[in-house]
Amino acid sequence: MLDVVLDTLVDGVKLLPFLFLTYLAMEYIEHKTTAKTKNTIKKSGKLGPLVGGILGAFPQCGFSTAGSNLYAGRVITLGTLISIYLSTSDEMLPVFLSEKVPMTTILSMIAVKAVIGMVAGFIIDFVIRIRKSSQEQDFTSKIGHMCDHDHCHCDKSIVKSALNHTLTIFAFILVISFLLNTAVFFVGEDSIAGIILDRPVLGSILSGIVGLIPNCAASVVITQLYVEGVISIGATMSGLLVGAGAGLIVLFKENRDIKENIKIVALLYAIGVACGIIIDFIL
Repeated sequence: MLDVVLDTLVDGVKLLPFLFLTYLAMEYIEHKTTAKTKNTIKKSGKLGPLVGGILGAFPQCGFSTAGSNLYAGRVITLGTLISIYLSTSDEMLPVFLSEKVPMTTILSMIAVKAVIGMVAGFIIDFVIRIRKSSQEQDFTSKIGHMCDHDHCHCDKSIVKSALNHTLTIFAFILVISFLLNTAVFFVGEDSIAGIILDRPVLGSILSGIVGLIPNCAASVVITQLYVEGVISIGATMSGLLVGAGAGLIVLFKENRDIKENIKIVALLYAIGVACGIIIDFIL
């Protein structure tokens, strides 16, 4: 067990500089583009799912929360909201970069998430238009704060904000890595991997449930499990597609129709899990 603790600490400390530099770059981009991305997606109209899928793929603080606020104010369509949720990567990118995952793998997963988000978004909007719902969309802006400190921990100092993100995710990684290393020590890596890897459908279902956790811990857990080879690519995509970060918290806070919110979560989960199962069978 002493070796497990030491290995966890050593591996974790090695990630710190990569995590900090990644978050520093992300914070800089976020502070420079937040207003522009909000205005872009507000003006996107019927192309909302396309714009949402592209912008959601960029790792920006609180982008999914911005999408929830925009939808609550009926500035964007349901398809655009789902597109943003599905394409949002949350903590996937910094963890992948810190673990030195090949860039081709990272870009491929981001692209697949963005494409799935766009396609799903367009289909949803098309179905809604065909059905001519009795409750028409009200596109009058009722937007509140787009970047709330309670949701994305934005700070005037990008260095301080990057450091806060780094330490938070570092702590998550240490805990998850310790649990994984302990499980491997007592059970064995092959036995653990077999629990999910040999059951692709179950793996995607379980990963999707983890993805619903409205916290960055969810994407950290899923990404780390993938890096450790414990879950398949399909199960990984299921969790990451479903994972919308704090966006779901803001949705339930700002959109007062609870039944609608539950349907949105169910739709998000169904799309994510279905795509993960398909990916596993294809690959």
